Parts: sequence; structure tokens; C-alpha cells
Amino acid sequence: MALHTGAAPPPVPMADITADAFGELTAPYRGALLAHCYRMLGSIDDAEDAVQEALVRAWRSRATFTEVVSLRAWLYRIATNVSLDAIERARRGWGAAGRPEVQPVPADLIDEPSAGPEARYDARESISLAFLTALQVLSPRQRGALILRDVLGWRAAEAADLLGLSVPAANSALHRARRALEATYPPTDAGRGARAVRVPGPEPSRLRSLLDRYVKAWETADVAGLVSLLREDAVVSMPPGLTIIGTDAIGAFLASSVFAGRRIRLEPVRANGIAAFVIHSGRTDAATLEPFAVLTLDLDATNGGEDLRVARMGVFADPRLVARFR
Repeated sequence: MALHTGAAPPPVPMADITADAFGELTAPYRGALLAHCYRMLGSIDDAEDAVQEALVRAWRSRATFTEVVSLRAWLYRIATNVSLDAIERARRGWGAAGRPEVQPVPADLIDEPSAGPEARYDARESISLAFLTALQVLSPRQRGALILRDVLGWRAAEAADLLGLSVPAANSALHRARRALEATYPPTDAGRGARAVRVPGPEPSRLRSLLDRYVKAWETADVAGLVSLLREDAVVSMPPGLTIIGTDAIGAFLASSVFAGRRIRLEPVRANGIAAFVIHSGRTDAATLEPFAVLTLDLDATNGGEDLRVARMGVFADPRLVARFR
């Protein structure tokens, strides 16, 4: 690899470039690497740590770089290995609560160019919470194979080389990943971005109406009104371990634990391409309300999109995550 600096310098081998020059060389790939590590790990904090570690490893091993491998592929290989190592460390540390839930991210934080024609998932769908959650059922190698092939659109030989596998072994991992994903996530059509939609999406006016009523119910502590917007089997999840299923249980929880003696305001934000809010909370007599959590909504449209309800609410109270949406 050669890097040119100044007016007309001779090419500089990768092993001999300065730290500043190396930073300039790798800067265009940081956003894509962050998206890749986020898909692998499901946590933006962990993804940022992984990208940083990957770039440190790349700098330390820069002398091993050869033009036989593109700089993009070389960086992806390092970032993938860092992510695989992070997954293994995390699995050893999981307690009784098990695997942590996928964290949302602000919509403008992850911005990756569209993938190649062999990709099954477009950029927006591939960072949806539903897709990322489904990825968690896969083994680390299966996850890597599926992301490289079906999200990034890499060829079989490229993905196999990056994962350190033979092409048959990489194809086998991809096949098992696709089969496992089908159990928790609807299949896609063969064409890129041609998602197999189970029901038509809601019209913007219906979506706006639902969200307006949803916000009003929260801000007026209208438990009955809020519950009426939920599916009967709706789920509320609040990492690291709270899960509530069904409208009766959710209504009782809201009345006794959320709205009791408290006032709430919802600030709309965008996370992973879905509706989301920052919950501001305080005592009913408080002069100001403080940001408390990020609230994400999974919506379900049935009857040709006529009946739109909330299927899942995710509440993420990690202060570091809340700060990202401020």
C-alpha cells in the first residue's frame, strides 16, 4: 500500500507511514466499520470500542498489510475478529439474565452506503431492532457469515477468506444462519431489498394518529387509553431483566409503577428507522422533568393496514444511551 503526501513525494510503504497518515487513510472506513460492529454486537458502546480496538490492531500490524488484499477487506477482517473475540468474552460473563437486549441507536449515527447486488437486506432493514435481535440467535461465525454475505453483499470467496474458512465451510455457516433466522424473522425474497412483507404498512396518517394518541395517553397518565393501543399479546421489555407480557399485566404495571405519583413527557426521536421517544419523568409537583429512558415501539398492522397497534415497547434506561439521543 502506498500513501502520497505533500506536493510530489515518493510512495510511502504502509509499514513506514506516520500515525496521522494512517488515521487519514482509515478515516473513510470508520462509519462502515461502526455499522458492521454494531450488527455483530448489538450495542453501540461495544461497537465503538470494537472499532477503536480494530484500528489499534491495524496500526500495530500495518507491516503485514499487502495489496493482495484491499484495505477495506483488511480492516473488515480485523474488525470482525475483534467482534468475535468480544462476543466470546461477553458470553462468558452473561449471568442469570442471559444475553443482553440489542440497544437502539440514533438514526443519524449509523449511516452506511448501500451494499452490493447480492445483499438480501438493505441498509435500513439491516439495522432494524427486529433484524438485529434475530441475529442474536446465531453463533458468532454464523452471524459473521450472514452479515458479510446477506447484508454487505460480499462474494462467497471474500467472506470465506475474511472468516478464515474454506468456501464450503463458509457457505455451510451461511446456510445454517439463514435457516436459524427463519424461525424468528420473516424471510426475504431473492432480490436485494425485496422484503417479504406479511401485511401492508400503515398509511402515514394512521401512523401519525396512533403516535399522537400514544403520546397523549402517556402524558395524561391514561392507562386505559394506552392499553387500548396495544396488541393483546404486547410485550414490554426493560433491560437487563424485566419483561411484561399481555395488556392486563402491562396496564397493572403502568398504573402501579410508572404513573404512580409521577408526570411524564415524551420527546420524539428516531432510532433504527422506527418510532422512538426519550421519556422525561419526574414527580407530579416537579418543576422540570429529567430524561430517564429511551422508548422504542414495534408496530403491527393487520387487516390490510387498517388496524395498527403497538406490539412491543422497549425501555432502555442506561444513562449513556439516553445521552446519545439528547
